[in-house]
Amino acid sequence: MTSIIEQDQKIAEALAQQSQRLRSFIRGRVPSGADVEDLVQDVLHELVRAYRLLTPIDTVSAWLFRVARNRITDLFRKKTPVLFSDLAEDGEEDEPLAFEDVLSSPDPGPEADSLRLELFNALQAALDDLPAEQRAVFVAHELEGRSFKDISAETGIGINTLLSRKRYAVLAMRTRLESLYQQFPQN
Repeated sequence: MTSIIEQDQKIAEALAQQSQRLRSFIRGRVPSGADVEDLVQDVLHELVRAYRLLTPIDTVSAWLFRVARNRITDLFRKKTPVLFSDLAEDGEEDEPLAFEDVLSSPDPGPEADSLRLELFNALQAALDDLPAEQRAVFVAHELEGRSFKDISAETGIGINTLLSRKRYAVLAMRTRLESLYQQFPQN
């Protein structure tokens, strides 16, 4: 039986070796900095809890990343879908692309999980391809739920400029994700 000191030593070693990689892994999949830190803390808490309960962990790094993936999935399941439809232009003939139209069935299963992962990766790539100014305002408004007034006060950028940047981001993402949208089953 291991002592508390040995457990603490194993935890400290695991943290020293894996915490930066874990943080980078989560940051690459979660757009909100606050969510990244919450997830990192949650995963590390689970590690400490597992050691304290003497749960056997063969490979700490694999275990940490598996827990992180599960927590990221849980986070995205909790979030409400984000709509692009709020930004539809007057007189636009095509229906705007909405997340809930693209998301696969909420049912569990390997096929649904695979489709969700493909969508998540495509969304992340589309966000990464946006110019930094457009990405920042899109993430702040759509994913973090911040108002344009708050973003403007924080950055010193006018609301009209923020609205314009977000509009261009949405148009670029619609174009980028249109082919993926066509691949997903329509309900």
